[in-house]
Amino acid sequence: MSWRRLRVLIQHLPPESATWTALRNGLTPMELAEQADKGEPEKGRWSQQEQLLALVADRLARVEWVLWCVNTESKSKRPDAPEPMRRPGAEPRKKKAQLTEGSANRLFELLQGGAA
Repeated sequence: MSWRRLRVLIQHLPPESATWTALRNGLTPMELAEQADKGEPEKGRWSQQEQLLALVADRLARVEWVLWCVNTESKSKRPDAPEPMRRPGAEPRKKKAQLTEGSANRLFELLQGGAA
């Protein structure tokens, strides 16, 4: 098999193939952004079908969450909103800061004029 034949075979693999995924995983974030700007969806990390399926899963989780919220008593604790499905190439979401007992007390002191 010639090198040209190998190149042609690789170029015609589906975008979600393991080979293309491995090649894209080696790209820097700047190179990925350049490809996105060029409008080349075939070089994206997921195929369009996978993107649409993830969108449907996110929307279904949101509808389920809204249904839970509507059917819970007003004084009870509502469940947290669902996190969207993580897409390849997307940066992980930053976790929300949790208010601990110590930081809550410190905040209370600051609000009461204890910052002096």
